[in-house]
Amino acid sequence: MNDQEKILKKFMTGLKRRNPGEKEFHQAVHEVAESVLPFVEDNEKYKKAQILERMTEPDRVIIFRVCWTDKKGIVRANRGYRVQFNNAIGPYKGGLRFHPSVSLSILKFLGFEQTFKNSLTTLPMGGAKGGSDFNPKGKTDNEVMRFCQSFMTELSKYIGPNEDVPAGDIGVGAREIGYLFGQYKRLSDEFEGVLTGKGLSFGGSLIRKEATGYGCVYFTENMLNHAGESIEGKICTVSGSGNVAQYTVEKLLHKGAIPVSLSDSSGTIYDKDGITLEKLAWVKDLKSVRRGRIKEYAEHFGCEYFEGKNPWGIPCFAAFPSATQNEIQKEDAETLVKNNLRAVGEGANMPSTPDAVEVFQKSGVLYGPSKAANAGGVSVSGLEMTQNEMRLSWTREEVDQKLQEIMKKIHTECVTWGESNGKVDYVKGANIGGFVKVADSMLAYGAV
Repeated sequence: MNDQEKILKKFMTGLKRRNPGEKEFHQAVHEVAESVLPFVEDNEKYKKAQILERMTEPDRVIIFRVCWTDKKGIVRANRGYRVQFNNAIGPYKGGLRFHPSVSLSILKFLGFEQTFKNSLTTLPMGGAKGGSDFNPKGKTDNEVMRFCQSFMTELSKYIGPNEDVPAGDIGVGAREIGYLFGQYKRLSDEFEGVLTGKGLSFGGSLIRKEATGYGCVYFTENMLNHAGESIEGKICTVSGSGNVAQYTVEKLLHKGAIPVSLSDSSGTIYDKDGITLEKLAWVKDLKSVRRGRIKEYAEHFGCEYFEGKNPWGIPCFAAFPSATQNEIQKEDAETLVKNNLRAVGEGANMPSTPDAVEVFQKSGVLYGPSKAANAGGVSVSGLEMTQNEMRLSWTREEVDQKLQEIMKKIHTECVTWGESNGKVDYVKGANIGGFVKVADSMLAYGAV
């Protein structure tokens, strides 16, 4: 074990002792610490101030009970969270997730990642995450409304346009944001930009729902262009079938690529002829209106369906994991590389396990980590905050142009900190690039 490995082991031992049993949080911190700790060791000002140790401790964690009444009149109780991780460079910013899997560990991992991601955007936003173990699937609109109103009644004490600005995430879409914002407005008696992802009629931004998928493709395109390559005419696989996956497919089509897969928790469709804009419109209706399963696509369009499997066995030039964390395992990565994979753009949060990332990096695959590649969503959330503050709305073209510029800046930042001997380590570049801005701000504030 060399000196760097000893330093990392000591750091992680301390972190695990302070945060026992939080494996998702441990994984997220380890991924950052691996590339940032050597940089810290070479910069005494960060080492002396124990900046990375301080960054891994949230400013505060708020946990609360959420009581609501179901359609049968039975009182139900869920647990609500808000992890306000770091506001060194701006108000806390990060989504709310409503899903049975929500736990403190997952929200700490997401809030920690969000701090670096928001820093990379160059916009003044800190990092946070929140949500509940409430499952909106199968609930009536009235049940979801009652839950959201109860959730916001407690959360409203801790948020504000200059304090903490939540957004949507898994299980929190336009419907939920509307109910949450309505309750906040009712309680505060003020109309202010306290949530992003709002409807266009009450302060939302154009391109917001498309932003994560579009941004992921923009970032991947920047990686390929930097290497003298193009995505045009190339086979691409996409996992998931929600907003991120849908708009990843849409932007790939705009760029002349050939997306061939989508998936959900039941399995994967493989359309060898390519998913067209017309077929994608059918998927949007399937998922947003009819709430159906992706298997129906295979039945309707007569393509292959892989029950209980992910898309990573399908040969492709570029892969876009857009479903959930740790969906690409080591074996999946090895299969992708064997099938001549050239690039990965992570649309989901931390969708590749550490072993999978190692496979990608050792094989020379252009690997765009989530904190860089999927920063498009929070970037347009930041642009929504600006529009709310200025009391105006930008056109679709204006927002899309700003999103492209932001994703290009993120890529440039990754290259600045991660390029060596003509090759770019995008993990290192994203981690150090995100770290420096936050660290310098924390140093300026003193011991706070």
